[in-house]
Amino acid sequence: QVQLVESGGGLVQAGGSLRLSCTASGRTLSDYAMGWFRQVPGKEREFVAAMTWSLRSTGYADSVKGRFTISRDNYKNTIYLQMNSLKPEDTAVYYCAARGAYGSDTYYSTPREYSYWGQGTQVTVSS
Repeated sequence: QVQLVESGGGLVQAGGSLRLSCTASGRTLSDYAMGWFRQVPGKEREFVAAMTWSLRSTGYADSVKGRFTISRDNYKNTIYLQMNSLKPEDTAVYYCAARGAYGSDTYYSTPREYSYWGQGTQVTVSS
């Protein structure tokens, strides 16, 4: 079982940047497909970005494509979400998620496909 802890959220002005981190313990992240999701009160959790365990493929929501980048540092057992050109509509609680790869080199874009979740980190973008 893997435990996930996010960090790096905060308050930033529109146009600014933040880098979120998701550090794992208990298992190595290279065994997992990983994803980032976000949620605002009253709305469903929505897909932001995802990567396969092999790093061969990544996927992004249309709303963040070209602005956000997902990456992984195997040595630190951490994944990142680099967020540039932030907009007020990016304001949300951001969650990282993991799913055992089990030999499938696929990334996943719906919350129900993930087994493990972090506690979330708040990102607020002011206009």
